[in-house]
Amino acid sequence: MSSLSIDTSSTSGSSSSSAPIGSASDVARLINQRSKKNTYARMIVLLALGGVFLDAYDLTTLSYGIDDVVKDFSLSPWLTGIVTSSIMVGTIVGNLVGGWLTDKYGRYQVFMADMLFFVVSAIVAGFAPNVWVLIGARFLMGVGVGIDLPVAMAYLAEFSKFTGKANKASRLAAWCPMWYAASSVCFLIIFALYFLLPAQHSDWLWRASLIFGAVPALAIIIVRGKFMNESPLWAANQGDLKGAARILRESYGIEAHASEATAVNKAPQPPKAGFRVLFQKPYRERTIVSSVMTVCISFEYTAIAFFLPSILAQFLGAGVFETISASLGLNVLFAFTGGLLGMRLAWKYASRHVAIAGFGLQFVVLIGLALIGHPQAALGIGAAILLLGLWLFAEGFGPGAQMMIYPALSYPTAIRATGLGFTRSLGGVGSALALFILPVLQARFGTNMFWIVSLAALIPILFLLVVRFEPTAHDIDDLGESA
Repeated sequence: MSSLSIDTSSTSGSSSSSAPIGSASDVARLINQRSKKNTYARMIVLLALGGVFLDAYDLTTLSYGIDDVVKDFSLSPWLTGIVTSSIMVGTIVGNLVGGWLTDKYGRYQVFMADMLFFVVSAIVAGFAPNVWVLIGARFLMGVGVGIDLPVAMAYLAEFSKFTGKANKASRLAAWCPMWYAASSVCFLIIFALYFLLPAQHSDWLWRASLIFGAVPALAIIIVRGKFMNESPLWAANQGDLKGAARILRESYGIEAHASEATAVNKAPQPPKAGFRVLFQKPYRERTIVSSVMTVCISFEYTAIAFFLPSILAQFLGAGVFETISASLGLNVLFAFTGGLLGMRLAWKYASRHVAIAGFGLQFVVLIGLALIGHPQAALGIGAAILLLGLWLFAEGFGPGAQMMIYPALSYPTAIRATGLGFTRSLGGVGSALALFILPVLQARFGTNMFWIVSLAALIPILFLLVVRFEPTAHDIDDLGESA
């Protein structure tokens, strides 16, 4: 591993204030030692979070509008299942392909291409003349969502310091409040359109909300040229030390230069991007735990958050206005605030401990919902709604935040997006499975379904207790850990 001491004898043209870099480890240390705030790097982080906003918005749009879609196209339960799960199937494909492409060809190119998926799919889905076009557009939208999450998380991890406020873990955790902010915005847009659309065009409510998803994607495309840059860690891993030095200068104001070839040769070789390495030491146990967490979180999230409007409609026996209002209120008061707390907890506490605490609270909440059953009295309805809010709060500060922190900080830059993509693809499997199974479980068991869903909160706790690896214990890029 090369030294970061100032070297005035290195490459010609480098000044005495320029730091030599011979590996990604050197780049990581320079970023970690940076004390001044940098607007350029912050903008890259915000643009990456903008991608997360699009992911959440597109996944949320039909959580309310699916009933109108069923009416418009006279869908059978079988076709309804295909419509709702098509975006999840797309995320599985997008995660697997996008994660590998991000590590192979770079963060910048994949992120920029990904935005086009959101624009095209949102417009086509909104104007879909039949259910098969809608299914195809939602699948394409899912591919975009799947590609975006690994590359967005890679940006958040690689344009942040490891320690202090606004560190890697905290910025990765920021994806969760951003997700719920997007969900809330989605409900606000539906809420506004509900009043703005004439009664004779109320069937356009779900279409208009889908089309609006193209607006933020276009905004990101417009801004991208000025602020987006390649990850300096990825460039260094590819052997492009001059490129890494340039990005450090442009994004952080850090003066650096490529060190001599002899120093490069001493640097540990990063693992090659691919899925096989995820199941080799030292990454095997991390991959297993990340995968179990992601599948269970996705199953839980689909059971509670995606079907939240339907659950509230059953509990409240209310109409459109009351259901949308209650969904929006729970997202803002509980999920979003939980996500903000998760950012602070990620900065101060170990990921394992925070995740276990969040899963534990969710398990208690789900048992409580199962015991309450279908409430009839006002007190029971209030208790059930409060428990739903507590579940969303726990999701925000615990599993939701840690679902990205754990894999993003468990793998080095060379395979970070691949690892994220793989675990997220399994999350897509969990979500798709839930979309098919949960309606059947609800029809058969009613609110006793919550007993089954509670297992998805219990299982990850057991794995986290057995596998004690802590991803926030050290910066995997700084130490140059490799397989």
